[in-house]
Amino acid sequence: MGEYARSLAIAHAARRQWPDANIHFILSRQARYAAATPFPATLLDSSPTFHTAAVAESIQTFRPHIVIFDNAGRTAQLRAAYRAGARIIFISSRSRQRRKAFRWRWMRLIDEHWIAYPQFIAGRLNFLERFKLDWLRRPVVRYLDVILSRAGAEGDSIMARAGLSIETYVLVVPGGGTGHPGAGDAAAAFSRQQNTLAGAGTPTVFIGPTGTAPNSRLRCFHALPQADLAELMSGARLIVTNGGSTLLQAIACGRACIAIPIAQDQRQRIQRCVDADVAIAAKLEAANIVQAADALLGDESARAALERRATGLKLADGIEVALDALTRLLKTV
Repeated sequence: MGEYARSLAIAHAARRQWPDANIHFILSRQARYAAATPFPATLLDSSPTFHTAAVAESIQTFRPHIVIFDNAGRTAQLRAAYRAGARIIFISSRSRQRRKAFRWRWMRLIDEHWIAYPQFIAGRLNFLERFKLDWLRRPVVRYLDVILSRAGAEGDSIMARAGLSIETYVLVVPGGGTGHPGAGDAAAAFSRQQNTLAGAGTPTVFIGPTGTAPNSRLRCFHALPQADLAELMSGARLIVTNGGSTLLQAIACGRACIAIPIAQDQRQRIQRCVDADVAIAAKLEAANIVQAADALLGDESARAALERRATGLKLADGIEVALDALTRLLKTV
């Protein structure tokens, strides 16, 4: 979901920048979001990673100027895009995919390598990566920092619709918790935590499929557009979330955060945020999450210090980074 949400945000931004752009997705029809994709799409029986021939045929038929592979792709698929004359972008959000993108044969195919997280999370380019880039003079490497679509000026705000006031509520965003080994009950743990907070009198907003509203202190949303989520993040007194993209979005909004790992690759990401003093870590246990939240809500100086340091990171808007890169690439096709 993270990869699709990121690609969807970039696609929407590209459509705003170039209204006549012809944008096409290749997706698994099994994905929850596939039927609701707001762009034309080729739907495959499972992940496009497993359907190289179909992906190559779609690229050959569509003849795109630019192809974006978001954290997945096969060498043969990249070669199909290369043969079609497309400029190729690969987005890596995990160390394994980053290593793949820095293989010699991939570097010769890729025009741009976008690293999905900021440098303090993903790490600087190491000696071997810099050596290869100096030798080949390609691809261009960019850090996206954080993808966060902000709300426009039109229409009522989500805070107004929900009857919320700025910095009076805790926002709980468990993310995709049920799909990760060892974290099958992640969403349930987050849900128990939000019920406890709301039951103790703390105004709480929960975003996820398991949310219920047993009292007036709790607002629940099954899902929200990213612009609405950004507004709720910007207004929250405290955000409790997982260690994925949502954590970086919360930090980019300058909010105090408690981060809980729901996947193995999130532990290191959370630890780097803790080391940078921009987040507090908690275990995937409702009692531990509530304890951490109560401690921060009861210590205004500690909570405010987290906000100051988060704001001080000045994370780049990944949408603007992506649009600048796309503009550069379109001038070369």
